[in-house]
Amino acid sequence: MTALTVRLPNSVHAKIRELAVRDEISVNQFIASAAAEKLASMMTLDYLRQEAVQGRREDFERYLKAVPDVPDQADKT
Repeated sequence: MTALTVRLPNSVHAKIRELAVRDEISVNQFIASAAAEKLASMMTLDYLRQEAVQGRREDFERYLKAVPDVPDQADKT
């Protein structure tokens, strides 16, 4: 593991501490988890953008037309 010094506004640090206490984890665990979530989000977005560039609108329209235009059973309740 790597140690990292981060400067945070006092208000942000206080909120992080508050939420970490609520979740019964350390501030370090909270920040590590938040960073991992952000990385996953950004990497997913990058992946989807790369896939979209490779896609073709005609294929999308063809597949979309093959899907029935009826509400899902769960949506009816």
